[in-house]
Amino acid sequence: MSDRPSRASNSVPRKLVIGMTYDLRDDYLREGFSLEETAEFDKPDTIDAIENALTAEGHRVERIGHVRSLMSRLSEGRRWDLVFNIAEGLSGFGREAQVPAVLDAYSIPYTFSDVLGQSITLHKGITKHIVRDLGIPTPDFVVISDPDDLLSVNLAYPLFAKPVAEGTGKGISSRSKIDKAEDLKTTCLYLLKQFRQPVLLERYLPGREFTVGIVGTGGKARALGAMEVLLNPEAEKHAYSYENKEFYEQRVRYQLADDEEAGKAIDVSLAAWRGLNLKDAGRIDLRSDADGTPNFIEVNSLAGLNPVHSDLPILCRLVGVPYERLISDILASALARAGLA
Repeated sequence: MSDRPSRASNSVPRKLVIGMTYDLRDDYLREGFSLEETAEFDKPDTIDAIENALTAEGHRVERIGHVRSLMSRLSEGRRWDLVFNIAEGLSGFGREAQVPAVLDAYSIPYTFSDVLGQSITLHKGITKHIVRDLGIPTPDFVVISDPDDLLSVNLAYPLFAKPVAEGTGKGISSRSKIDKAEDLKTTCLYLLKQFRQPVLLERYLPGREFTVGIVGTGGKARALGAMEVLLNPEAEKHAYSYENKEFYEQRVRYQLADDEEAGKAIDVSLAAWRGLNLKDAGRIDLRSDADGTPNFIEVNSLAGLNPVHSDLPILCRLVGVPYERLISDILASALARAGLA
């Protein structure tokens, strides 16, 4: 017998029962995974912060954990009004879509993008094909799946290389910027071996770097603002790398940008967000070309939500949006999509 919370027809319960799905970094470290392998997974203070924001609105929160825990709870008959999902998954191009797929099978609504959106956007090459077809500026690129693919690369230097399906700067370092042909093979072969996935190789853009925070879905999506990412002298050069993100307090400066170029970055971001049909909240990363035109680089449709360290909450602080408001807006968007608000 299911113990899914009951609710009256055509009404929204004042207090929802909300499940939380997530990958706790400590769990995977105990299993022997490295710090870099678990870089995208969450720390306890992230889970605590989200739960506190939800309970402050009167909702009851049940912690579920990763996808295997979710499947176990479902088999026991557990149900929720909605699941607040931040689970990244461990492996495969569909890893961020695993929890949404399971919840879809049980008709349980959840936060953030669906199976299609999460699968498309994890693969940076597929995402850029779509964005380019939408007429949105993005650097020329190729996907290197095999060493033989390097023989047909026909892009102008300098280039930039990174794993095709990683986040949090994983696989990005000062060596990612490639200035000459001699370094192309070395860098790409290293990434292919180290991350066991294709490499996205794109033209390096020399301009400003932005990240744009977005809340909402479709025509109701809105930009929170554009945050410029500035590297300090002690940072790794040329990239918002894994190391720079890990030690951002010393290596990185963030500032709110509100000039014309930043406005163009916001326009590009909203066009990409709506064109990819993404939902509830996330971030678009951009870099400007030599003419000052912001180009789409990648999208994080499952953006980090640590209240202190993650880019989206940092941007919210810069624009004066409290963390609790961010979580409330994400929940409101998901509830509206589910017909519960």
